[in-house]
Amino acid sequence: MSLFERKDRDSTRGSAAGGPAATGDGNPAVLAHRITKDLERAETLATMLAHSRAARTVEVADLLAGMYIYDWERLSKFWDEQDEIEGFLQQICSISPQRWHHWIQDYDQQRREEEPRKIWNLLKGSKTRTAPSSDVALARSGELQIILKHAEELSPARDIVEGRAIPILTCECVLLAIARKSDSEIGHRLVATGLNVSALEQSARNPKHAPKH
Repeated sequence: MSLFERKDRDSTRGSAAGGPAATGDGNPAVLAHRITKDLERAETLATMLAHSRAARTVEVADLLAGMYIYDWERLSKFWDEQDEIEGFLQQICSISPQRWHHWIQDYDQQRREEEPRKIWNLLKGSKTRTAPSSDVALARSGELQIILKHAEELSPARDIVEGRAIPILTCECVLLAIARKSDSEIGHRLVATGLNVSALEQSARNPKHAPKH
């Protein structure tokens, strides 16, 4: 089973750094990276967060929260005090502590069995509301595009596409890119929550199991 999403198979997604999969004249854009399945699902959660606040773009904070919620067991090990990071994410994403814990506990039970959109109701606090259409895509913010570009430079894994070696992005690579962005307020605040950047970098640059098809 493929562990990362082949973006070139989906004409509505895939990009160099968050742009469209095709140019305005209908020609396909050059694929700059692939992403792991975990990161793809975290992106889905990030889009839900952006939709929940009627945003026009997916922000760095949305993806950060999406990664943590989807893969919290793996990513939480980079913090000694998890309350710090959870409080930070709840604040920047405007999620109440009650809804945050309800969501993360429920999602932990079903994340390997169901698509992230199944828990859209938890995010909105309504069991009757349905998920937004998968056809409704939000663009990535300029800052998020820069973060993903930086993550491409950090990624040690490569895939061959049409004779080109392109990076494979993982949640760890993206998290490290956010923390490493020196001129980013969210990056500074992320590190201030007690993130163990050294351990994160070790995991991002030397993964135990390289991403595979």
